[in-house]
Formats: sequence, C-alpha cells, structure tokens
Amino acid sequence: MEEDQLQDLMRRVAQNRDTAAFSLFFDLLAPRIRARLSRLGHNHAEGDDLLQDVMVNIWTKAGLYDPARGNVLGWTFTILRNLRIDRLRKLRPHLTTELLEWDDISDEDNAEDISIKKSEAAALARSMAELGPEQREIIDLVFREELTQAEIAGRLKLPLGTVKSRMRLAYGHMRKALENNL
Repeated sequence: MEEDQLQDLMRRVAQNRDTAAFSLFFDLLAPRIRARLSRLGHNHAEGDDLLQDVMVNIWTKAGLYDPARGNVLGWTFTILRNLRIDRLRKLRPHLTTELLEWDDISDEDNAEDISIKKSEAAALARSMAELGPEQREIIDLVFREELTQAEIAGRLKLPLGTVKSRMRLAYGHMRKALENNL
C-alpha cells in the first residue's frame, strides 16, 4: 500500500465524494484497522462498530486531511484512537461510594508501599536505560523539564512530527519493559 495511492484516494473522496475511491480506500485500510482493534482487545462486533465509525468519519471529514501534517494511515489511526477514547469514556461506569467507605488517609507510607515504590522506581530506571539516546532525551525533557512537544522541537531543532514519533516509540518501549519488569 503506497502513501501516494492513499493520498490520491483521499483527495478523490474529499473533492468529488468518489464512492469508488472510498470503496478501494476501505478495502485497503479495513484489514489494518481490524488488526489494530484485535490487538487492542476488541471483539469482532466492537471492532466492526469502531471500523464503521472510523470510515464514516473519513467520509465526512476527508476534506480536513492535510498531507503536509502527516500520512493518511497516521491520520486514520488518530481518528480511531479518538473514537476509542470517546467510546471508553461513555462506557466507563460512574462509581459512587459512600464517604464512610473511604479509609482514613495516612501521610506515612507503610513498608509495603515503600517496597512497591522502590520496585517501580527500579523498573522505570531499567526501562529508561533500555531507550536509545534520542528517545531518552525526549522523555527527559518532557518529565524533568516539563517541556511541551513543540518546545522540545524548538530546543532540539527537530520537526514536531519527529519529536512525537520518538516520544510514541519511547512510551511503547517503556510500556513493554515495565510490563516485563513489574
């Protein structure tokens, strides 16, 4: 699947409401979207619902796609991510708890809490050590200096997309490392 082909199909959908182009676009991207949803733990019915929502969004918002800001697949998966977040927010049960059910808050950590915090800190340090220098630098700037992605891009003289990619890759590596180390 070529980016040029996807951009051409997107342009045809945006400009002409070309149903043939949209059908081909759907045929090219639906398997990738379904695979992503499956990896994220969605069953077939949920996956089909989200896939339909993504494709409706693409049909109605194709004119908003800007090739200068990213590739078609990235734009599509951003739509998917946003729809998943919206759906999870709607489905999340609202928990209510009586005030009497709450434990008194203690300012002091008990031995178990201290042990857990040390273990988590060690796992985090190991996951950071496994990052490449470029990814580690981005994570350091985000968490130690509390810079935004745009500020990091300016400081490092990198495109914003590069900063976002490095951050996403770093988070992915750290998540895997933490899952294996905790």
